[in-house]
Amino acid sequence: MPSLQWSDALVLDLPAMDDTHREFVDLLALVETAGDETLQPHWRTLVDHTDEHFGREDQWMQATRFASTSCHSVQHQVVLQVMREGIALAEAGDLDAIRQMARELALWFLQHAQSMDAALALHLRSVGFDPLTGTVAMPQVLPARLLHGCGGASCPDSETAEPVVQAACP
Repeated sequence: MPSLQWSDALVLDLPAMDDTHREFVDLLALVETAGDETLQPHWRTLVDHTDEHFGREDQWMQATRFASTSCHSVQHQVVLQVMREGIALAEAGDLDAIRQMARELALWFLQHAQSMDAALALHLRSVGFDPLTGTVAMPQVLPARLLHGCGGASCPDSETAEPVVQAACP
C-alpha cells in the first residue's frame, strides 16, 4: 500500500495546484507499488513530472513576487536533485535506494504541501492569480518588491536584513 494517498488534507483549493499534486501522489503510488522490472521507468516518470510541477510553482512565485528565492524554491531544487540522483542509482541496480527515496518523498511531500504550498495557494488566491493564464486580477495587492529569504516573519530578508512577512518555513 502506498505511503501517501490523496485526501482532503492535501486539498489547497487551487485547482491547478491540486490537480498537479493529485498526479504526483498517483505517480508516487505507482513507484511504491512497482515491481523491480517497472520501478525505474515509473521513477523516471515521477522525476519528469516533479521537474515540471516544481518549475510551474516557481514560475507562479516569481510572477506574484512570492519569495521565489525562498526555502520553498530551495526545497524544490534539493528534492529534485536527490530524485535525479535516484535515476543514477536505479541505473546502477540499486532499487532499494529508490524504494527508500519514495517512502521519504511521501513524508516530505505531505509536510511541504500542507505548509509551503498551502501558503503559496493562499497568496495566489489573495492576488487573484490565474495559474492557467498567468494573469493577476489584483496587481495592486502584490508585494511592492520581490521578497527574498525564507519568507517567514522571523526570517530576515537576505538583502536588507529586515524581517519579511509571509508564510514561515517549517
